[in-house]
Amino acid sequence: MSELTVTLLRLGYLVLLWAFVLSAIGVLRRDLYGTRITSRRKPRATAPAAGPATAPSAAPAPERPRGRRAGPTRLVVTEGPLRGTTLPLGSSAVLIGRAPSCTLVLDDDYSSSRHARVYPEGDQWLVEDMGSTNGTFLDDQKVTAPVPVRAGAQIRIGQSVLELQG
Repeated sequence: MSELTVTLLRLGYLVLLWAFVLSAIGVLRRDLYGTRITSRRKPRATAPAAGPATAPSAAPAPERPRGRRAGPTRLVVTEGPLRGTTLPLGSSAVLIGRAPSCTLVLDDDYSSSRHARVYPEGDQWLVEDMGSTNGTFLDDQKVTAPVPVRAGAQIRIGQSVLELQG
């Protein structure tokens, strides 16, 4: 082989080695620092100063649009690896587990592939254990049948704690 070929092979090997080292550092960094938690709260707007020209008016409360249910509007992960994750609640069920087909995918060794389901029925939300190995808990009580969930109640699935919030 010519000297040019050997030099190009050495440079190619060096580039490949550095690409491997940098990708390994990236993986270690993600493992050490985990998921970035961002605040999703909107900043509060300051009320304008009331002058003599503006008198306080008794404006009627806005009506809720028809077809929308009262109660919780989102499912929030409050503890665990996905802390800070928020899912909007609609009219369909939220499937929770490790399987990629779940609505909320938990990266947790203590959760089953299809662990639990949170679904609407009438004017309330229910939680149901889907035959998981380690169980689903609602406020420290094991869920054995579909149970109504009030807003603010804690649902524990493995290392994660979820809450329905309004």
